[in-house]
Amino acid sequence: MDRRRALTAGRRPSDPEAPEQADGTRAGSGASRGIARLVLGRVLLIPVLVALVTLVMFVLAQRAPFDPVLAALGDRALTMDGPTLEAMRAGMADTSAVQQWTTWWGNALQGDLGSSSSQRAPVLTVIVERLPWTLGLMGVSLALAVLLGVLVGAWAGTRPGSLVDRLTGGGLLALQAAPPFWLGLVAIWVLAVWWGWLPTGGATSPQATSVRPGDVLAHAVLPVLVLALSQLPWFGLVVRDATRDALAGSAVRGAWARGIPRQRLLRHHAVRPALLPLVTVLGVRVPELITGAVLVETVFSWPGIASATVESALRLDFALLAALTVLTTVIVVLGNLAADVAYRLVDPRVGQQDG
Repeated sequence: MDRRRALTAGRRPSDPEAPEQADGTRAGSGASRGIARLVLGRVLLIPVLVALVTLVMFVLAQRAPFDPVLAALGDRALTMDGPTLEAMRAGMADTSAVQQWTTWWGNALQGDLGSSSSQRAPVLTVIVERLPWTLGLMGVSLALAVLLGVLVGAWAGTRPGSLVDRLTGGGLLALQAAPPFWLGLVAIWVLAVWWGWLPTGGATSPQATSVRPGDVLAHAVLPVLVLALSQLPWFGLVVRDATRDALAGSAVRGAWARGIPRQRLLRHHAVRPALLPLVTVLGVRVPELITGAVLVETVFSWPGIASATVESALRLDFALLAALTVLTTVIVVLGNLAADVAYRLVDPRVGQQDG
């Protein structure tokens, strides 16, 4: 009897801490296992998805109404005679899309992505040089859009039915309908041409002999601002609506009845629950963010990978376009994975339900 009392003395029924800690440990480990399974499943899915996307790309490319020899050779085809070009066309016609696909993957797995006819450089070199510019533009723009979306959405959502709420909702809907390239042209006209505050495009000044951080920051203001504004309505509207729904719930009414201060109530019982839908929207907006980056980089002549995508498509640069398709697919999958992991970290109940 004394031994039994000694064993149970550390966790008495009247002590609520031990069961809660045990449950919390089990819940935490379960959530960690769920996240690990999610990450492993998505990582294993990437090669399969990339293989299917590239296979479809090669099939469509073979059936597309353009000259495959010109797409492969670019300007070099102008210096070659007719019989040689016809022989190359016949050889490409005899090669199936699956054979071209397997050959491309065999070279790609060895680090040979081919040569870009539009950029006149190896594809790998083009990606390494241009990718940081695009990732920087997308990352800063996304962070700015999320920050402004939370602030604007929470500000309007905590004042439902007010003039601020109506003006904010109407402004966000109008901004949502504006294409990114139109926003870019308006920004150039107002801020660069009319007022002369900022450069019209590029990443550095034409007379600059080297890349200076201050010069790059001045040139990046307009692209970052336009890309962030193009994504802002989605985050602002979802935070606004979620905040309004939380204020109308029973939890907030009960908190009002208990006399919780207004600022604490709004921060903990209204705005914080609204961040869960925001995490979901983040994953959905990754493809749209890439599309917006393509338009913004084209308008502002930003030296990123997105503008190279447009140029490779216009000039039939299939080697660069194939590599960029793979890269875009991986970025989209990883972006959705990051959003799903963040959602489970914010709300561990999702992982428990899936498990």
